[in-house]
Amino acid sequence: MELNTLSAISPIDGRYYKQLNFLQDYFSEYALMKYRVLVEVEYFIFLGKKKIFSLPGNLKKQLLSVYENFSMEDAAEIKEIEKTTNHDVKAVEYFLKKKLKEFGADHLKEWIHFGLTSQDINNTSIPLLWKHAVEIEYLPFLLNLNQQLKLLSADWMQVPMLARTHGQPASPTVLGKEFLVFVERIENQIEQLIGIPFSAKFGGATGNFNAHQVAFPDKDWTRWANEFVEGVLGLHRLQYTTQIEHYDNLAAGFDALKRVNTIFIDFCRDIWTYISMDYFKQKINNGEVGSSVMPHKVNPIDFENAEGNLGVANALFEHFSAKLPVSRLQRDLTDSTVLRNIGVPFAHTILAFKSIEKGLGKLVLNENRLNQDLENNWAVIAEAIQTVLRREQYPSPYEALKALTRGNASVTRQSMHKFIDGLKVSAALKKELKKITPQNYTGIPVE
Repeated sequence: MELNTLSAISPIDGRYYKQLNFLQDYFSEYALMKYRVLVEVEYFIFLGKKKIFSLPGNLKKQLLSVYENFSMEDAAEIKEIEKTTNHDVKAVEYFLKKKLKEFGADHLKEWIHFGLTSQDINNTSIPLLWKHAVEIEYLPFLLNLNQQLKLLSADWMQVPMLARTHGQPASPTVLGKEFLVFVERIENQIEQLIGIPFSAKFGGATGNFNAHQVAFPDKDWTRWANEFVEGVLGLHRLQYTTQIEHYDNLAAGFDALKRVNTIFIDFCRDIWTYISMDYFKQKINNGEVGSSVMPHKVNPIDFENAEGNLGVANALFEHFSAKLPVSRLQRDLTDSTVLRNIGVPFAHTILAFKSIEKGLGKLVLNENRLNQDLENNWAVIAEAIQTVLRREQYPSPYEALKALTRGNASVTRQSMHKFIDGLKVSAALKKELKKITPQNYTGIPVE
């Protein structure tokens, strides 16, 4: 069967292809090849700048154009070479050596991949594509989504709402403030995420520059590697490694994304519940159906889809962060297939963000329902009344309010005011207590 969006096994390349295909620039086999070519070319040019060999003036421009204009045809050529080498990085090396011959620089071909092992290329290419995906795609998506939450919180900062703790009516809150809870949580995680370095390994077969040192013992390869990885590639070079990168910082990045996803799972479940309580209606699109048999249904499908995709992403992020930092002795190959999948949870995460954004755009506040819930729960101001009475040193106020309200679903404005009228307190204090309502007992106003 020919591969297309209907025959693809993964929904990322099938059902959701149109929403996620832009991620091919970072996580596809083509993208990995392009990033490997980038590292190999930049390293070759770097060696030339360090006078390890004489770099012809026009060759730099020609080589830079190889990865700047890297095409699907180039990727297919590398794949064809790999059929012989059975080694993906070696295939990239041979591809570039062929390019040098085409550029009339065949005599310089052995400086391609000089002194390196394949992990010097993989453990710079993959952190670099991950860095670009996070900075160019993920963070803008996340910041925009959090800004949408912030704008909604401002719109609803004057909307009182019955809070629920343990699922039971509790001291009222403000809808906008409840959105700010999630805004703050996401902001905190963004701060932690941007503090995690994008780390790379670059140091030869077992991290000691053995081949470099034996060929040019008078060169400061450690300093040069730092200069190349940090100055040219923009990554953080780890100083003491085996054949591979530690993956500790990569795992920390996965964990940070996982925490953000967990926060949004919490958010989706809250919004789903508010919709089920009729606090929110949803805008209706003509032609859509919510059930194959129940015509009235308008489902909170965007938040449900988001929750499902966030769960899939987190399951994979959890495995990646637990597995990648563990490797037998100086290296085993178990990291390779795992690293090829890092785009999968990333894609599910972006898909979830898009669903949440879409769902938020459908929400229509039902203020009448929120107010009705408050009006039906006058018992929630018992906390307020007993606290004011404590201030006045009234005897056992908590117990008095408990007797009136606990388990009593029929507390109303009238019954509460009748209780206040029966208190042995001043008329002024009774007036103060009667001003308290479920609608205005919402705490300190949020700026």
